[in-house]
This record gives sequence, C-alpha cells and structure tokens, in this order.
Amino acid sequence: MRDAFQQQGPVLPVGSAGERSGGWWGCLALIVTEGSLFGYLIFTYLYLAAQEGQNWPPEGLPKLGLGVLNTAILLSSSGFVWFCERCVRRRRLGWGAASMAVAVVLGIAFVGIQLREWHNHSYGLTAQLYSSLYFTITGFHMMHVVVGIVVLALLLLWTALGYFDERRCVALTIGGLYWHFVDVVWLFIFTTVYLTPYFLRSGS
Repeated sequence: MRDAFQQQGPVLPVGSAGERSGGWWGCLALIVTEGSLFGYLIFTYLYLAAQEGQNWPPEGLPKLGLGVLNTAILLSSSGFVWFCERCVRRRRLGWGAASMAVAVVLGIAFVGIQLREWHNHSYGLTAQLYSSLYFTITGFHMMHVVVGIVVLALLLLWTALGYFDERRCVALTIGGLYWHFVDVVWLFIFTTVYLTPYFLRSGS
C-alpha cells in the first residue's frame, strides 16, 4: 500500500465527486462581494463624471496606449490559466506548468505597466475628486491582481511538482475562477475610466 502511494506521488484532495467543493462556493461568494464593491465604485465614477461633463477628467482625455496594452495582457493571461487546467486534465503537466508560468509573467507585467501609468500622472490620490476615484478604483483592482499573482504562483509550483491530475485539480479551477474575475472587472474599469470620457466629450 505504501509503495503504491509513493509511485502515485503526493496529491491534493479531490473533494466530493460530482459536486462543487466548499472552496469553489467560497470563491464564488468572494466574487459576488468584491464585484458589488467594484460596481459601487464604478457607479460613483460614472455619476460624478456625468455631472462634470467636459471637465472630466480635469487633465483632459486619458491616453489609451498603456490601458489597451494592459487589457490585452490581462486577457491573454486568463487564456493561459484556462489552458493550464486543460493541459492538466489531459495529463500534460509540462505544458500546464509552462502555460501557468506565462500567466504569472503576464500578471507581473500588468502590475509594472500600471505602476508606470500611475507615475506618469502629475496628480496624486488626494489632489482632486477625479484623482481620488481613479487611484481608488485602479488601486483596489491592483490589490486583487497582486493576490491573484500569488495564487497563480502557488498553482504553478503545485503543477510543476505533479500534485494535480485529471481528477484532482479543483485548486486550479478555483484559482482560475478568481483570476478570470479579476480580468472581467478590469474590462469594466477600462471601459469606465479610459473610454467613457471620450463619449462624454462627444455628447456634450
């Protein structure tokens, strides 16, 4: 019995067969809670932007270059996370680990680009109403990205060590669910912060 366990290698719990694990439901509850908070922040931004009209944002229309690049990076990373789980379910752990490694690198690149964009602004968090909302929304999202990178890094390690197989990969599913949530939230943030000022200017 012991020899059979050693040959199989260390594995993570698979949970109840055919049922969602407690971790999956817990992650879903977290997503609903955090999504509601992001929704409140975005609603506040849009409401105040509509009141200001052409004066929003005060520094002029936002530059789209870095924002578009970061959007492409984050969406690509989500694809690599999905591909990692698909590879693990097909017992291609090497490809799965490589895919997750790319996702981690892309997540770090997103953080670096976001920090550079923050640095390029001439105002700080408390300079004005717009800057407070901008840094609060993007900063809150940044915190979620950093947490997600840590989660992906752990999943990368466990994948590389062979802890997962086609039945025991619930951790990949839960971690991927969180990361996809972070990506979807960014799409709403990008649309709100980067694109709506152009619509407000054209409609005024």
